[in-house]
Amino acid sequence: MTRYRFLTATSLDGFLADEHESLDWLLSQSTDPAQSILPYDDFVEEVGAVVSGRSTYDWVVGHLETVADAWVYDQPTFVFSHRELPEDFAGITRVAGPPAEHRARLEEAAGDKDVWIVGGGDLAHSFAEAGMLDEVFVSIAPVTLGSGKPLMGGRLDLELREFGRNGSLLEARYAVCGARR
Repeated sequence: MTRYRFLTATSLDGFLADEHESLDWLLSQSTDPAQSILPYDDFVEEVGAVVSGRSTYDWVVGHLETVADAWVYDQPTFVFSHRELPEDFAGITRVAGPPAEHRARLEEAAGDKDVWIVGGGDLAHSFAEAGMLDEVFVSIAPVTLGSGKPLMGGRLDLELREFGRNGSLLEARYAVCGARR
């Protein structure tokens, strides 16, 4: 059965990106993947399809020089956006509307693997409201931003399943109990 998983990082005060949509605060953190409770390579091996919001897509496209002008995900990627995408990469499909309208398509693309909701917080919450978010895995950086893009775009009840350390990051894995009304 396909799981929907939101793996992300946040500042201590709950922001995915600063007010300029920068991740410099995250990229400057020391990490030790050998300490991680969910090593990235192991996680990605379990992912059959990737879901992204438009802001996350634009950020990745704006930073392609770090990956030699190649799209960074090998899996089929679905970008939720009402606007056309400015770049045309193989394996990327623009979709619009509620996640539930695309469930069958996402699960077909994922095959017997999981769907990774890369970002952002509003998109992850819309998946939760549709009953399509099973897990939140968050790395918490020891920095505060004061403002920016919030970790989650709404209210959720979560259950802590596991926690650990990855260099300077605190990691926490949560099961999603449901949207809080």
